[in-house]
Amino acid sequence: MKGSERDVRRTGRRGRRPLVVVLRPYLYLLPTFVFLFVFTIWPILRTFYVSFFKWNMASPAMEFVGMANYAQAWGAPVFWEVLRNNLLFAAGTVPLTLGLALALAVLINQKIRSLAVYRVLLFYPTMIPMAAAAMIWLWILTPNYGLLNYYGRWVGLPDIHWLGDNTLALWALVLVGVWKRVGYYMVIYLAGLQVIPEHLYEAARIEGAGPWQRFWRVTFPLVSPTTFFVAVMVVIDSFQAIDQVYLMTGGGPGNATNLFIFYIYQNAFRFFDFGYASAISAILFLILLGLTLLAFRTLHRRVHYA
Repeated sequence: MKGSERDVRRTGRRGRRPLVVVLRPYLYLLPTFVFLFVFTIWPILRTFYVSFFKWNMASPAMEFVGMANYAQAWGAPVFWEVLRNNLLFAAGTVPLTLGLALALAVLINQKIRSLAVYRVLLFYPTMIPMAAAAMIWLWILTPNYGLLNYYGRWVGLPDIHWLGDNTLALWALVLVGVWKRVGYYMVIYLAGLQVIPEHLYEAARIEGAGPWQRFWRVTFPLVSPTTFFVAVMVVIDSFQAIDQVYLMTGGGPGNATNLFIFYIYQNAFRFFDFGYASAISAILFLILLGLTLLAFRTLHRRVHYA
């Protein structure tokens, strides 16, 4: 009772708290909100604003053109080619990354000798800068003296120009992207696997379930929250690829590997058409937003959090 009386005297009225007490949590969050607004929200809003203007760095004056930049993208064959390339890139990257990351996580979650060494080796590509990784793969994929063609000749395969072929170049970039990022998502899967209760596996063994049945009936359903998170992140990541495109192919041959971010870079910093580049950026933002909402409406129903 005395504690309640002291609370009433301190607040002045029963059930009312001082303003400083109410605002204190928001004051703690204020620096985070400031950084979020300055480096995320404001650039997005600014991009949408600039997309309605014709703005070339040769003439700093901005001319309002309404939806003309979006109409230009709609009528540009290159835009649709870039969209197709990125969808194919995502279609190759997402399932390969999910499958390999989960498989590797299951393998290194076992009690085996020198486990730490295997984990470091599998995670090591993630720690390499993408510029260095691109240079490594350029050497591997180079025709004539490249490492892949060198060993291919041992089994009678002809020399293949992996990055110069219109069909193979995009899939070569998919291979590089998966190799570079699968270790990162493997660690996320590993964290999800290690919180699965061991008694569930023991119960499955008692019931006579084999390794494959234990995986499908126990492991796979219980890592569905991790799979959902990884799937969304890999889709977003696949639409943000630029490093390997810039360093390995430059969008060629013949725009066969030109992806969204590289196309935005070309228009903004090579052609200095910031209005059109902003319109493409806005379209990419809406595509990613739509894919994320679609994932939440469809895949999220299959996620088991219990």
